[in-house]
Amino acid sequence: MSIRVVVADDQQLVREGLVALLELMDDVTVVGQAADGRGVLDVLGRKACDVVLMDLRMPVLDGVATTREVRSRHPGVAVLVLTTYSDDDSIRAALTAGARGYLTKDAGRVEIHAALRAVVAGQATFTADVSHRLVAALTQRPRPDVSPEALTAREREVLALIGAGLSNRDIARRLHIAQTTVKTHINNAFAKIGARNRADAVRYAYHAGLVDD
Repeated sequence: MSIRVVVADDQQLVREGLVALLELMDDVTVVGQAADGRGVLDVLGRKACDVVLMDLRMPVLDGVATTREVRSRHPGVAVLVLTTYSDDDSIRAALTAGARGYLTKDAGRVEIHAALRAVVAGQATFTADVSHRLVAALTQRPRPDVSPEALTAREREVLALIGAGLSNRDIARRLHIAQTTVKTHINNAFAKIGARNRADAVRYAYHAGLVDD
């Protein structure tokens, strides 16, 4: 039985390359392609499909929102994410929305083919890097017992501003420093407190009293 696939990516060259790659697979049939989430939903309204090969960063309706809509409107269709992003927040958002698999765009033909077969069979599948991040997320926790004194004054300032909801750009403007410098302080602070993402950092900032309630 052929696996019917819809390819979703806003970059035409990437999308057409994926279609060409999938057409080399004997048991895969590309039934449609789309440059954004609305296009995906339009194709699914007209064509029977088993898997959507989904990019995350797309205009109009991004990959996470589209995944949520696909799983709600077409529960029999699996979503396999294929993206350049492998950060914790992107992975968590996609899986929470209902994606069954998560690959990065350095995956080869064999890996993509195996992943398509896996998600159609109801199995979860991830690239090695994503698997490592998932394991780390399960085994590592932020350390609220780490004293703020273990941080530099600038790291405490940055965490306080993250806790207040400011973006990296806003923090850079507030502190009159470059965004790259902000990122350096964030990475150093995250390593010290065991934070995996901004949500962990916000929790730490409040717990440590860096942000006024």
